[in-house]
Amino acid sequence: MFGSGAWGQTPFRRLAAQMQDVLGDGGVLKEVVREGEGPTVPMDASVSVHLSAFLEYSEQPFQTTRHLKEPRMMKLGRDVSLPGLELGLLTMKKGEFSRFLLLPSYAYGDLGCPPTIPPRATVLFEVHILDFLDSAQVDEFFALTPEEQNAVPLAAVLSVVNAERTFGNHCFRQGRYEDAKDRYKQAITLLQNRDAKDEEERQMVRAVRLPVLLNLSLTYLRLERPTKSLQIGQKALKVDPSSTKALFRCGQPLLPCPRLLFDHLAQFCF
Repeated sequence: MFGSGAWGQTPFRRLAAQMQDVLGDGGVLKEVVREGEGPTVPMDASVSVHLSAFLEYSEQPFQTTRHLKEPRMMKLGRDVSLPGLELGLLTMKKGEFSRFLLLPSYAYGDLGCPPTIPPRATVLFEVHILDFLDSAQVDEFFALTPEEQNAVPLAAVLSVVNAERTFGNHCFRQGRYEDAKDRYKQAITLLQNRDAKDEEERQMVRAVRLPVLLNLSLTYLRLERPTKSLQIGQKALKVDPSSTKALFRCGQPLLPCPRLLFDHLAQFCF
């Protein structure tokens, strides 16, 4: 444990003296450097974090995401492999910056990870939570059969669609356009498969469908697929003919492609 006298006055021992015991067994210690806001990270969330990992007596991290403008979303329970790091993340809030000391049993174990991490190494993680998304509802929804999905209340379906759109937006900002495209297409498929019960539900579906189509159109443009971008933009325009964004999305793919612009205009001239 971190509190044992064997630690002497090593750097990690001095740091441990000012940290809180997360689990009660001394295996995961935490120091909050900057407080966050809102609720803590939920189980099964996907998190976007900046983190740096250090060995004792080392000034340079053996792992860091600081060079990334927007790090990838990591799914808890799948993409986070260290139990101590995952347990630490579950204590954090959005915007929070904290340090964690992890004993080997909560980090890389007795074997370590040669040649970078020696056996029975204690590690320090500096973690900044940029954002997180509670994806449990999405996971539960996609575990249902199509029949069960259609029986779910519309509000829950729209919540899943908005979560998929949010994931897509995050991928888009990172320049991961293929991933963003897949998220947007999944959201649109969910809306297409939904049998609206009345006009009110149809209007709610259209209101949610429009921004997803607009985002998908722009994504296809970033993927250098102007024809597909135009097709999706036209679908958005059918949802709301008065939408200036939909009109703009239809115009964007045509500007660098004179032939495409001529073919598009021809359908209105003949």
